[in-house]
Amino acid sequence: MQKIQIYQVDSFTNQPFRGNPAGVCILAKGLSDSLMQSIATEMNLSETAFCVPEQGNFLDADRFDLRWFTPVVEMDLCGHATLATAKILFDEYKNRSQSLHFFTKSGELIVEKAEGKLSMNFPCDMTEDAEISSDILKALGVEEIANTASSKNMNMKLIEVESAEIVKNLKPNFSDLRHVGETFENGGFLVTSRWGEEGFDIISRFFAPVYGLDEDPVTGAAHTVLGPYWAKKLGKNQIRSYQASARGGEVDVVVKGDRVELIGDAVIVIKGEIYL
Repeated sequence: MQKIQIYQVDSFTNQPFRGNPAGVCILAKGLSDSLMQSIATEMNLSETAFCVPEQGNFLDADRFDLRWFTPVVEMDLCGHATLATAKILFDEYKNRSQSLHFFTKSGELIVEKAEGKLSMNFPCDMTEDAEISSDILKALGVEEIANTASSKNMNMKLIEVESAEIVKNLKPNFSDLRHVGETFENGGFLVTSRWGEEGFDIISRFFAPVYGLDEDPVTGAAHTVLGPYWAKKLGKNQIRSYQASARGGEVDVVVKGDRVELIGDAVIVIKGEIYL
């Protein structure tokens, strides 16, 4: 019987049971796609990460292959599960590298230690103004909009609204949202606003029922869209963001040209073994 280590990590928070939980499997060698999908389905978290060193051992390696699965599909990019994976490598496996290089379907992603937190270097996903179907707005429960845009790479629709209260109080119809997402081939929906309270610049929520995620608690990939969008609107490259799910989470965003740094904390909450 084969056993593999499995962890659960709460990302973009310094408190257990907040932020976004991710599963993490650190593997000496890769697993089949079907087995990784089955493990992710069993974990039933928004994403489970599978990490394999390209060479060397977990203590000294700094280059890893990384993939992410929701309970129903493989994802091209996932921020919070990348943060969770780095947390496990640094804290549980005592990896001695200053920077970890993850090779993924979205290219090379770099995670570094940053003053007690972790900083992830991801490609920016720029937006362009785009009209959004009234069916999507109705499914989200959005009645008044300030602006709408579409991301170029992540297939996300961004809806800017006038206040943080609108963002906080949204009650989407997820059945309808899943239907319109499939109809218009949209992977996820961002609703966001400026927010000048509690030291934050912006607030957001993210919904992706097409991927089996009615509402994602805190979404790193979404901040590759939010970062450049708000940097241009606010006229500054450093942004503090709050994602207002029931669990809540914080992301510091630094836009650097065509790259974005996502800075956050993470907490290991579960450690165990899966028997195959």
